[in-house]
Amino acid sequence: MKVRIGDVGLFFDVEGTQLAPAGAAMREKPTLLCLHGGPGLDHTGFRPAFAPLARRAQVVYLDLRGHGRSDRSDASRWSLQRWADDVRAFCAALAIERPVVLGTSFGGYVGMKYAIRHRDQPAKLILISTSARGTAHPVRQQNVLRAFERRGGAAAREAARRAFQERTADAYEDYGRLCGPLYNHTRPSTAVLERTLRNPDVLPFFERPGGEGAVFDLTPELAEIRCPTLVLGGEDDPITPPAEQQAIVDAMAPGVARLTVFPACGHGVLRDDAKGLVRAIETFLAD
Repeated sequence: MKVRIGDVGLFFDVEGTQLAPAGAAMREKPTLLCLHGGPGLDHTGFRPAFAPLARRAQVVYLDLRGHGRSDRSDASRWSLQRWADDVRAFCAALAIERPVVLGTSFGGYVGMKYAIRHRDQPAKLILISTSARGTAHPVRQQNVLRAFERRGGAAAREAARRAFQERTADAYEDYGRLCGPLYNHTRPSTAVLERTLRNPDVLPFFERPGGEGAVFDLTPELAEIRCPTLVLGGEDDPITPPAEQQAIVDAMAPGVARLTVFPACGHGVLRDDAKGLVRAIETFLAD
């Protein structure tokens, strides 16, 4: 399904109903709006693992502009502010009130920006394997380099250093070869890779030298987020290691956010412990 939002049509899909029979009444379930990773990927990585969440919520999967089955638009409009405002406009168009917004990795960047800019809108926020600062931020870089060295030794550390400091095609190629397999303990299935719709233009634009993916820092604004926030991460995630999730919690107002780290899990948690991740989300939805 697509809905028109300004200059783009945004694709979305839904699992579960908004209303569930409860005796003589219909009980309204929360809406869980899922924002995918990337940049350049689509929502299909959540499926079918997130299907059980439809027992607790109406699950809405959204492909952000420039991604998946949504319209591409002009690259000049590929920004965290635009993506965040698209989420707000999407919810308004579908009359989604007080959504629980879930963002994984890049989707977490967008989720945080949305909650900062539209802080009265989300009921709750779930941030999975993400960071509040870009890949060129010196503190994040050091956290990432140490994590890759733990996972893959000096060669992996050097490949990550070149990727995030040189940002050349050769550096990215070495990074993909040496560091890509270190993101998770469990390899992705061929079927998952084949069904993912990719836009190869978004990542190099977002992560270009001086680009937003390199230089953004949401940390000073995180205290503006008012809704209860669950921050989840994998113990062995090298690209958004637990120190990055702890930095998010520390920057938010006291009592707003809490962190859960999954042992023996990598980036996104889902591939290494889908059942544990779904259970944590269900518990947070029910709180």
